[in-house]
Amino acid sequence: MEIPLNKIRDDVWEVPQTFKEYMRVPARIYAAETLLAKMKKDLTLQQTINVASLPGIVKYSMVMPDGHQGYGFPIGGVAATDFETGVISPGGVGYDINCGVRLIRTNLKEEEVRPHLKELLDGLFEYIPAGLGLSGKVKLTDNQLDEVLLGGSEWCIENGYGWEEDAERTEEGGRLKAANPARIDMKSRKRGAPQLGTLGSGNHFLEVQVVDEIFDEETAKAFGIEEPGQVTVLIHTGGRGFSHGVCTYYLRTFEREMNKDPTLARILKLERELACAYLSSDTGMDYFEAMCACANYAFANRQLATHWVRKVFEDVIRRKAEEMEIQLVYDIAHNIAKEEEHDVEGKRMKLCVHRKGATRAFPAGDERLPQVYRAVGQPVLIPGSMGTRSFLAVGTEVAKYETFGSCAHGSGREMSRTAAMRKYRGNEVIAELNRRGIMVKARERSKRDVRRKRGIPFDRYGELAEEVSAAYKDPEVVVRSCEVSGIARKVAAFRPIGVIKG
Repeated sequence: MEIPLNKIRDDVWEVPQTFKEYMRVPARIYAAETLLAKMKKDLTLQQTINVASLPGIVKYSMVMPDGHQGYGFPIGGVAATDFETGVISPGGVGYDINCGVRLIRTNLKEEEVRPHLKELLDGLFEYIPAGLGLSGKVKLTDNQLDEVLLGGSEWCIENGYGWEEDAERTEEGGRLKAANPARIDMKSRKRGAPQLGTLGSGNHFLEVQVVDEIFDEETAKAFGIEEPGQVTVLIHTGGRGFSHGVCTYYLRTFEREMNKDPTLARILKLERELACAYLSSDTGMDYFEAMCACANYAFANRQLATHWVRKVFEDVIRRKAEEMEIQLVYDIAHNIAKEEEHDVEGKRMKLCVHRKGATRAFPAGDERLPQVYRAVGQPVLIPGSMGTRSFLAVGTEVAKYETFGSCAHGSGREMSRTAAMRKYRGNEVIAELNRRGIMVKARERSKRDVRRKRGIPFDRYGELAEEVSAAYKDPEVVVRSCEVSGIARKVAAFRPIGVIKG
């Protein structure tokens, strides 16, 4: 059956609640027609419709302009449930809990950094290991792991791995207070303890970038972005294998529990990957507290990476980080479920806002923003794919009242990793980026790599082939759709000059 799509306005579409008897709310799609056409080729729209079946969901089930098929929820999915009567779904958070992005600015210019770029990438690659299963520089005892899970970015700063202002420039101050380390299973704890301060594999990266274009000079200046040619750093990583283990553990727990409740059992039949639990239940709250602990781990992970960025720049450029003004602009999560208050049909409600492959985008004046940005609005970070431009945007009133203050989180994949590896070779990707003046540092794969079992020829730099720009939607189109639909306003664009991949 063809999915009916009513056009609300440019780049905003809606599937009516009457389309399926199980839908509790309509499904909203924020996408340009070209992006919508891509969503129709996979299960993005159907997954958005299925999410509309969750108990306690309010307003709409939504997908952002970068949306594509995911696990349970589409990636780019947003849904808010009543915190008192609704459910929480690990599929609405993702396996990599609090995977997120942070933007760091400097007062350096491209011409100052170019001669040192190889040395910088070598140093960053050493201090911030990139790849599957690698360990970081900071070794945690069991008690210290608990402290990280409770303290997040605050733990790092208190232990000398950051500046006081870093916490203020991080979503929620880099710490979710509901975190409870007791809700983490032992297997996940063992995976997580060695991995703090690492990038991981897949689409995680660290890029040395240069301001390429400024669209709103006043807002850009408020964020510390002053002129084209200014050097910045963008870090994309999350909770690593630690979060993956916690998500897996609770998905299995939820599935067992759902069969005991007729309403939840029906959802399990509709879509097994929409496993969920009532927030009012012990199971639901256990996961919420565990997820908050994972989020704190990820905030700390990116904070440690920031510390090592400052150290490597100091060692290579031979100037103090303070002198180079290596300052955090902002850090945002894009795989998380947050307790937030929002207006719904004229009523203030406490909600559990799921953002999976979606990022927060609050407007100027919102009391939840740090004082430093309250007058201008929240920085919104939308990374490009490897080799394309990344964007800094700002939250809007439209986002606040329509999408619970949510926006796109990146380009959005449109080619599977397997398909990309069949079509591209890592060495070719490196050569092409080098031709464009972009230096690449990536981990070499072993010939024992598990991906060979898929019948794919061995590729030393297979991660680069997986993450080639052609495997993603055009970030320029995604950001333009965010603007047209009104959920964000672009401020500046950045082009990469140095890339680190796992």
